[in-house]
Amino acid sequence: MYDGFVKVAAGTPRIRVADCRHNAEKTFELMREAGKAGVRILVLPEMGLTGYTCGDLFFQRTLLKGAEEGLQTILKATRSLDLLTVVGMPLVYHNKLYNCAVVIQSGAVLGVVPKTYLPNYGEFYEKRNFVGGFEGNDVITLNGREVPFGSRLLFRCAEMPELTMGVELCEDLWTPRPPSIGYAEAGATLIANLSASDEIVGKDSYRRALVVGQSARLVCGYIYAGAGEGESTTDMVFGAHNMIAENGVLLGESRFKTGLTVSEVDLFRLVGERCRMDTFPPADDSEYLTVPFHLPLEKTALTRYVSSRPFVPEDREDRKTRCEEILLLASLGLKKRLEHTGAKTAVVGLSGGLDSTLALLITTLSMNMLDRPASDIVAVTMPCFGTTDRTRSNAVELAGRLGATLRKIDISATVRSHFADIGQDMENQDVTFENGQARERTQVLMDIANQTGGIVIGTGDLSELALGWATYNGDHMSMYGVNASIPKTLVRHLVDYVSRDNEEKASELSSVLTDILATPVSPELLPGNNGDIVQRTEDLVGPYELHDFFLYYAVRWAFPPAKVFRLAEYAFGKEYSRTVILKWLKVFYRRFFSQQFKRSCLPDGPKVGSVTLSPRGDWRMPSDACAELWLAEAEQL
Repeated sequence: MYDGFVKVAAGTPRIRVADCRHNAEKTFELMREAGKAGVRILVLPEMGLTGYTCGDLFFQRTLLKGAEEGLQTILKATRSLDLLTVVGMPLVYHNKLYNCAVVIQSGAVLGVVPKTYLPNYGEFYEKRNFVGGFEGNDVITLNGREVPFGSRLLFRCAEMPELTMGVELCEDLWTPRPPSIGYAEAGATLIANLSASDEIVGKDSYRRALVVGQSARLVCGYIYAGAGEGESTTDMVFGAHNMIAENGVLLGESRFKTGLTVSEVDLFRLVGERCRMDTFPPADDSEYLTVPFHLPLEKTALTRYVSSRPFVPEDREDRKTRCEEILLLASLGLKKRLEHTGAKTAVVGLSGGLDSTLALLITTLSMNMLDRPASDIVAVTMPCFGTTDRTRSNAVELAGRLGATLRKIDISATVRSHFADIGQDMENQDVTFENGQARERTQVLMDIANQTGGIVIGTGDLSELALGWATYNGDHMSMYGVNASIPKTLVRHLVDYVSRDNEEKASELSSVLTDILATPVSPELLPGNNGDIVQRTEDLVGPYELHDFFLYYAVRWAFPPAKVFRLAEYAFGKEYSRTVILKWLKVFYRRFFSQQFKRSCLPDGPKVGSVTLSPRGDWRMPSDACAELWLAEAEQL
């Protein structure tokens, strides 16, 4: 449970209708299996001790007694198991029959939650046998002990209060105001749902949408356990549809098989998101009874999927859709800026690298939206001391194929003259040597924009902004930064999409874009070696795939360094060693804090994803904030 991860499971045992002894045996077998797997919270199906399809047998005292005896058997058999388990059974309270969820742990009943909403339409007729739960709480005598009974119960872990669970049953979720809304508003981060939803064609998609959507709406974890094999098939078939969702993401799912569906819910992530969202109300549990339980704090082995490239969808069709949308959003932003300013041209510094390529592609799309010719784009290539023939020729070819107006301006002489003015030795290839070129290029672009009545389009991406890998008042500055919220790992896929998947442009641009994609990322500010690039960005600041991963979890989810590192090890374990990951994690934090001053005065640019560092939008940070706490934690890893 360290780092907020709690291993949870939805389980479906193979039952027999009305055979409570058999069902109890299968239940505690599944509980023991879950315990061995490290599960801390286990949710089982609705009416699991009797079977959901008992019909009028529910009125038989023999069945009701058998269910209670089955519960006693489970409690005795699992006395040494500390995992929290929720089982379903019928119970009589005040001479009425209720469809209940019983929460148990270590051989004891913690509380009982009745089903609130009873379906009595279509193939369901629960009101024939049961009454719905009431608002509020009472006590019920179960196995000779009084335990809490009601629809206003919260189950909270004493060792980790972030683990607070509410319970609802099947139809409760399908109503306009499910009980889970009240639970979440009262502080529940985890919702258990015991269900016996039957299968008909297409119903699984609707059910999945409900579970995933509710987890997103309530910013919670949601465990849904469905009845399955062993239920009567007289009129219905049950598919054992089990799901685990977290804040709109389906972590685990199974259908048509008995056993466990296991994953880990990140409760700290959920609590952090609720803190961030000022529209999520403060927890008010004044109308709820909190039932404490205990679980040992221990490290949870991860099995949930953690993508090593969180900004990039892995499915090709999803990635294609994402690329199309990002290009559209960025192009619409620039279109508005061009319209509003009345710019006659859009000036792009074209290096033959990925970022300037993407900026030019986006600018071309914006001109198309405005029904303006691509010749209104002024693509400027400015070779200097480190420019290679490869990048220069790619820049020229790309501009030509897109129809942009190309200007070639060699800035070598100007930079030499500037260095002479300030007394910079040409042999001293220090930061002044590098930044002098970057600032000269920006000056050229700004002046050409003045000449042509245009605006300068920025090419820097989100990853470079996070690391401060930009020359202040050099490539750091523009009049509209179209790549500002696009991380480097995604820049690559956007260019690749245009190269291969965009039907309109792929054929004519494929060869040049393919070579640009294969070119090492470099600012090309140091002289090459026999025409080859010697200054490779990722050798200097680290792999962008690692930095983008760090950025996503450190900024979007505000995870501490230890948790970011743990996830990075889990996601990149086969690609990078622990030592390498830790090295670049420290670099990330050092640079992220020290370079905030560059982000505090960024030009405008469109937000296209969940992470952006605009000082006017998502990210507010003082330029002189100290990194010591974060670096100290990283040093202890």
